[in-house]
Amino acid sequence: MAINQSTSSNENHILRTVDVRKSFVDPVEVEILKSINICVNKGEFVSIMGKSGCGKSTLLYILSTMDTNYKGQLYLGDRLLTGLSGNELAVVRNEFIGFVFQFHYLLPEFTVLQNVMMPGLKLAKKSAEEVEFDAMNKLKLLGVDDQASKKATQISGGQKQRVAIARALINEPKIIMGDEPTGNLDSRNAGVVFDIFKELSSELGTSLLVVTHDGDFAKRTDRIIEMADGRVIS
Repeated sequence: MAINQSTSSNENHILRTVDVRKSFVDPVEVEILKSINICVNKGEFVSIMGKSGCGKSTLLYILSTMDTNYKGQLYLGDRLLTGLSGNELAVVRNEFIGFVFQFHYLLPEFTVLQNVMMPGLKLAKKSAEEVEFDAMNKLKLLGVDDQASKKATQISGGQKQRVAIARALINEPKIIMGDEPTGNLDSRNAGVVFDIFKELSSELGTSLLVVTHDGDFAKRTDRIIEMADGRVIS
């Protein structure tokens, strides 16, 4: 499938970049990302692939607004995110972007349910009771609602990653970003996570952007963005 590299405004775009570049200085300036122009559409499931060191994780951290030290422009829908303050970007992340990483980052001292509720309580747009109701629905969607009262340390690795996805969904984000979300899982659980992502895309219209080394995973997504030496090559 041909990759649409157009960066013109489009009501179907959820995320897009215009000429994003990034350099590190150590001790001389080295350009890590070179004129990146990509877009992700509503409900699209996109994977980013490339050899280690090609810049894909660096790009993901810019796209997720956690790295603001770059040149170029980043848009969420038609909203320009480049240049917003740290506090403004924190609000954008909490409300519109969900994250699933290689490691689940669940807080061990809290229950599964409490872990999923945290971003919703932080957003503070609903009562605690409403957030709890939503969290239980997300856990049910992911097939781990029966684990809700257990501490995060008491469930399996595959279950932890499903709980992490439920947490990413709690504020009903426009896009979910993943950095090797199946990297610590066996093939069976990796397949389960892929099927969950695919259902989120096709059934709920959630956009997904996932960095992965897993070629089988990537081939099943809607589109692959391939990177090499800091550039998008296909």
